[in-house]
Amino acid sequence: MKLADIDLNLLIFLDVLLDEQNVSRAAERMNMTQPAMSNALKRLRALLNDPLLVRTRNGMTPTPKAIDLAPQVKQIVESLEHILSPSGEFEPAASDRVFRIMASDYAASTLMPPIIERISPIAPNIAIDVMTPSDVSVADVELGNVDLAINRFDALPGSFHQRQIWHDDFACVMSANNPISSLDLTTYLQAQHVWVSKTGYGVGVGMKRESVQQQGWVDAALQALGHERHIQVFTRNYQVAIHLARTTNMIATLPYRAAMLVKDDPALKVVQVPFTIPQIELKMIWSELLHKDAGHQWLRGLIIQAANEISF
Repeated sequence: MKLADIDLNLLIFLDVLLDEQNVSRAAERMNMTQPAMSNALKRLRALLNDPLLVRTRNGMTPTPKAIDLAPQVKQIVESLEHILSPSGEFEPAASDRVFRIMASDYAASTLMPPIIERISPIAPNIAIDVMTPSDVSVADVELGNVDLAINRFDALPGSFHQRQIWHDDFACVMSANNPISSLDLTTYLQAQHVWVSKTGYGVGVGMKRESVQQQGWVDAALQALGHERHIQVFTRNYQVAIHLARTTNMIATLPYRAAMLVKDDPALKVVQVPFTIPQIELKMIWSELLHKDAGHQWLRGLIIQAANEISF
């Protein structure tokens, strides 16, 4: 077996499991669910061909192989943390570090400008590499090759740390010349629409009209009301959706913060959605391997500060 084929996070899980000798306590220490930790133990048992922890009347008892492995695993984990964590305090003004952030264009367009505004005066040599969801994989984030992923996630591996950035509502973006003078549910359903996908990891699949009503928050909300809208264009990019709304009579229904980026554009108008759509949640996630990194902690704090101070 090659090292490249092994999820290095399993070493971290093994270290915690052998310390705690209890799946529930290990899961709590790692800020993950008990089923996720149980699954990690199952993978470790298959990888090492040993039960590692056996349930006895005294609780979970380590096997002889687990006892032999414990000090070696701890040394490896501590070495990885030392390698990945800069020594001493992080000094933004002296750093020329490149932080790699995977962000949907919704997250990038709303968050990146205020983040850069805060970074530039205090850390002029730090660079941000903004990557799209199709540029990276879950493994890239798990292994610390990508510092952060910022997006809306339906499900996450239990090994990730996560932090909520904000909740967001929706708004409709329309051309200022759109003949609809008053947008209500009837006129909304009569109009043509541009659909923007939610984005996750990897390359998406092509859209089919018969399945589109299952694909996102807007259409799920309409379906609950017994309606569906007329979608003329499918896109994965919010800026494309906004441009189409500007140059055609199509309506783009977008997260509110994305829509408010164009509130001062005289060619557009931003109006309230004429039905209720549940809020979406934007999160940032990162690997346990980077959790204690001083520079990484500084960046995470700066992002949360920027998100909290954005106002429209």
